[in-house]
Amino acid sequence: MEPERFQETFKRLEGEIQKVIVGHDEVIRKVLIAFFAGGHILLEGVPGLGKTLLVKSLSHALGMSFKRIQFTPDLMPSDIVGTEVLTDNNGRREFQFKQGPIFAHVVLADEINRATPKTQSAVLEAMEEKQVTVFGESHVLDSPFMVLATQNPIELEGTYPLPEAQLDRFMFNIVISYLNEDDEVAVVTRTTGTRRLETDRVLNGAAVLQFQELTKQVVIAEDVARYTVRLVDASRPGRPNTPEFVEKWVKWGAGLRASQALVRGGKARALMNGRYHVSIKDIQALAKPILRHRIMTNFYAESERITSDTIVERLIETVPVPKSGM
Repeated sequence: MEPERFQETFKRLEGEIQKVIVGHDEVIRKVLIAFFAGGHILLEGVPGLGKTLLVKSLSHALGMSFKRIQFTPDLMPSDIVGTEVLTDNNGRREFQFKQGPIFAHVVLADEINRATPKTQSAVLEAMEEKQVTVFGESHVLDSPFMVLATQNPIELEGTYPLPEAQLDRFMFNIVISYLNEDDEVAVVTRTTGTRRLETDRVLNGAAVLQFQELTKQVVIAEDVARYTVRLVDASRPGRPNTPEFVEKWVKWGAGLRASQALVRGGKARALMNGRYHVSIKDIQALAKPILRHRIMTNFYAESERITSDTIVERLIETVPVPKSGM
């Protein structure tokens, strides 16, 4: 009964967010998959495509607390995690920890690449350890916890590219593109009228944690797990089974976290489709958003206009599929 309940809840969440976000159904689906798999997301797209609205709508539908952090060059780590403040307690002066905006279930790190590397690194511990350390003392974050960071791919002046170590912390890198004509007409019509568009709450924190635990229980067969590892391993130059095009175009391939992310995401996608086992199609469907930011192309790829997405497509075509995994 549990997979059916998950599928029903997933569809309700999807429907609620689609009330507000038009034309990005696949993006909504992947964001929800990442959330139930316990991962973080890097959203890329030009301004005005609804990235912030998507995150706010998601947190409201899930019944989660939401905080937005606008990353700027002068943002300090203490502006994110919090700091010790001197207070007067009945005549006794003492330091008290004041929480920063990172203390929320869903955190939107808006234009994360505009902050300095020092400030970007303040988010690293929170994403990986679900805690922050201030003056040597650790503070546990709310659970569930998810960071959705945004990047504007067209304004690169005055930005600080995320290092590979931080990119690897993001489970998905989702690219949001322009809407087609019909969807844009629908958005213009909806957003210029008197009706206020809002999502209804579908879940709460306790229910979300239960579904995240259920996702971990989904079964993955050994041959599907082995296919996943071979797909990721094929992206690494210098390995025994590395394809020739990877040796030619890739400087650095995906690491172990990519394999783990594919399995975790595949489990959530399987439940989304009412299954209690991961299939090869689940892995292939999530390969692009999980691998595109983990494969570093070299000069030859850039000169030939080969992107990491192109390489992932070629990998899916090249790596043999086990017959029992479909």
